[in-house]
Order: sequence, then C-alpha cells, then structure tokens
Amino acid sequence: MQVLTDKILSQAAFSAEIDVPLASIDIGEWLFSLPEAEYQRCCPPDHIAAGVTTTDDGRRMSINVEMIGTGLVVQHYIAEEVTPSYCRMNSISDVFTPAGRTQVNVIWELIGEAIEGGRTRYTNRVTSHPTDAFMRFIAEHGQTFEQAAAARQPTGGDHNRRETPLFAASIARRAAARQQNKAA
Repeated sequence: MQVLTDKILSQAAFSAEIDVPLASIDIGEWLFSLPEAEYQRCCPPDHIAAGVTTTDDGRRMSINVEMIGTGLVVQHYIAEEVTPSYCRMNSISDVFTPAGRTQVNVIWELIGEAIEGGRTRYTNRVTSHPTDAFMRFIAEHGQTFEQAAAARQPTGGDHNRRETPLFAASIARRAAARQQNKAA
C-alpha cells in the first residue's frame, strides 16, 4: 500500500491547558497504559474501544476504534516516537463507510509544552493522508479527492475538538495519580 504524503485529506490541531507542570506528565506512559473505559470517556459516544499491542518486530502499538462522522475507523497506530512530552503515532487505518471499506494513513501527534504558571498546554494534532487504496475507492464511487477532503475535514476537526480537552484532563489525572503514588 502506498501513502500519498503529498496530499492532505484532513488536518486538525486543538490545544487545552492543564494545571500540571510539564515535568509531571508522561504522555507516552499515559497512552500505553490508558484503560479502555478512560479512552471511551475521552470522546463519547465516538470512542468505542482501545487496546495496546505490538507489531511483529516488537514496536508498540495503540489500537483505537472510533466513529468519525459516518465512518467506523479502526486505527492501527505504530509508535514512531514516544517521550514524556511528545508522541508521534502512525496508522494505516481501516475506514468502514456506508459505501464500503477503505484505508487512509493517519498521523497522530500528542504534544505537551510548558506554559507560564507551571502549567502545560496539550496539543492533539491529527493529519490524514490518502492511500492508493483510498484513491481507487473514491474514484469507484465517482468522487474526487477534493470532494472527499471537503467531506472529511469538518468531521475530523469536530472529533478532534471534542476529544482534545478530555485527553488533556485524562493526562492531568494520570500525572496527579503518579505524584500521589510517589508520595505514598
């Protein structure tokens, strides 16, 4: 499968501030120990299921199942970079639409930045690229890339807008629990 990185199907980045210092958070630890019920609370009713696994060669993966607009999306995120303040995840995602099944590439970046007052700004950036399979799929259904991108951008953006503050709050709760465990 070929990813068409020169084309952007959709892109959205939203931020939320949390009352936790950057040094106290660990986005990578949060992501790879996130309970499924907590994932579901981070964007109801869109978030359906989540789990953690590995690739055959041992790289960490996060599997997320969610509704984005009218599409059921199964994300197969492979960790490309994981640190306490930054994660870059890359997925060839299965998208089940009313017209059938296709695949897109999704880059998910989870970013923590220190801001004044000992606080953290969390940014959730999601960029989708078409695959050659996606381009064949839309052509078979009489749709241009521009039409597909115009349809996907609002739903992807709305989903990201709603999940970002809930992810940020979850990361803050995890940091507070870790601090509490250290003090005990």
